Amino acid sequence: MPFIPHTDQEIAQMLETIGVDAIDDLFDEIPSHLRAGVLDAIPQGMNEMEISRLMRQRAEQNKSVICFLGAGAYQHHIPAAVWEITTRGEFYSAYTPYQAEASQGTLQLTYEYQSMMTALTAMDVSNASMYDGASSLAEAILMAVRANRKSKSRKILMPTTVNPVYRKTAHTIVKGQQIELVDVPYDKATGTVALEQIKLHGEGDITAVVIQQPNFFGCLEDVDAITDWAHENNILVIAVINPLTVAVLNPPGEWGGINEGSESNQVANNKGADIACGDGQPLGAPMSAGGPYYGLLCCKQAYVRQMPGRIVGRTVDLDDKEGFVLTLQAREQHIRRSKATSNICTNQGLVVTASTIYMAIQGAQGLENTAAACYANNNQLVEKLTAIDGVDKVFNSAHFHETVLQLNIPADVALSGLMDKGILGGYNLSQDYPELDYPELKNAILVCTTEMRSDEDIDTYVTAMQEVLNSSDVSVASLAETA
Repeated sequence: MPFIPHTDQEIAQMLETIGVDAIDDLFDEIPSHLRAGVLDAIPQGMNEMEISRLMRQRAEQNKSVICFLGAGAYQHHIPAAVWEITTRGEFYSAYTPYQAEASQGTLQLTYEYQSMMTALTAMDVSNASMYDGASSLAEAILMAVRANRKSKSRKILMPTTVNPVYRKTAHTIVKGQQIELVDVPYDKATGTVALEQIKLHGEGDITAVVIQQPNFFGCLEDVDAITDWAHENNILVIAVINPLTVAVLNPPGEWGGINEGSESNQVANNKGADIACGDGQPLGAPMSAGGPYYGLLCCKQAYVRQMPGRIVGRTVDLDDKEGFVLTLQAREQHIRRSKATSNICTNQGLVVTASTIYMAIQGAQGLENTAAACYANNNQLVEKLTAIDGVDKVFNSAHFHETVLQLNIPADVALSGLMDKGILGGYNLSQDYPELDYPELKNAILVCTTEMRSDEDIDTYVTAMQEVLNSSDVSVASLAETA
């Protein structure tokens, strides 16, 4: 979009009209110690020719590789129709639908997205998206603190099996509100958080517990038992999900209830997670070097007033014609910022459009088939890789389409060797789980398969891994002899 800045003369005229000498005078109520000062690290602006050259150089850094990387962003097949429709002018250029009479198309699409998302997650309400999965988790935590009025501790149980980026982002966003995120370690055999560990860290007043399903390692948590325990103790449950997996896994709205027949608790009345969040990227958004993605956020009806963002509803007008409107904007930061539920001022509406079209094209059976193919491919890859001497599966629990493998050489050496062969081989877990604290993850990588990986791709990866391990063994042996 073209941008025409104000000239110095125009700026001077505006300042004269409002009666100030400089633009900085408009912000004189901000104390000096809160001001950022001069931003020396930010480079000077570039002209059109320079920025075009820079973007071409960066684009040339992209490589065509076979991708086995996941860890929160996944390469799925996206039908050509998805982005052909998404980038039509009426969607591509549509803005925030404040005026219902001029935004019926955008409002209807958002309503359809919310309906699909609640059906997928078995939750009561969905908003119209957050920035990404990490900020969505942070907003879910803030929601839980406001919603759980029986708790005063502002403590959130956070298993270390939750995506490390999500945990870091959540900490950054909520720490200023005196919210404590309590780390809960995982079981080294299963790669999942045991209920006993949660109970150990969950003594006393706890506001909420976070459960990621599948967790960051790709393992499946015992969500039913954890959900029941949480509700028995007046603890809210925040589910972090991959929206594609709930096509084959129990959705968060149906977690728990394993003790429904018991008279000693009210689990039957509290079935399901209270809030569900995650990243919508698997539903029609390309990996795109990190974005844009969007965050999904759903909740039970009882907590809808604590949900940030927009909620679109369907109604009829005076002529009994169907119409769509903004039913709820709980955050209201544009009119009473100090009382807002969130400081998020916009969302990722275009990517939500793509997800809505993707889900409509795939349908329930298509989503289930895609998820099943991801699972089958991962089993095939892991079976073939662990047949190689020097590759072992770390955890013994059930998984979805990601698995942690341990190598007999440093993970960065293996991944670098695979990249030289045109394979993005996985995620080096030492970046977030250092060997000193997590010795069981020494030389460990997280490998992922989606429906995009063919039998040929898997065999290519296995052959390349064998070659990388063999060449590394030779190099190590040569160094030893030299020494």
